[in-house]
Amino acid sequence: MDVEAATILGKLIGAGLAAIGVLGGGIGIGVVSGGAVQAIGRNPDAAGSIQTNMILGIAFAEATAIYALVVALLILFVF
Repeated sequence: MDVEAATILGKLIGAGLAAIGVLGGGIGIGVVSGGAVQAIGRNPDAAGSIQTNMILGIAFAEATAIYALVVALLILFVF
């Protein structure tokens, strides 16, 4: 295996490992949404404040997934 092929293989493996972080965002959004649905089911009067906190939690979980995606793209196209 020559050096160029090894470099490309290393980039692909590194980007794939970095992209695993996207799974965390999906799991986090599922946990936050499930908890919000349960909380609204138990106390429908507090739906407004629960929904606001749920949207904030989803935004933070999605931000980590976007960071992982950016790192994967940087590995592929910059390094």
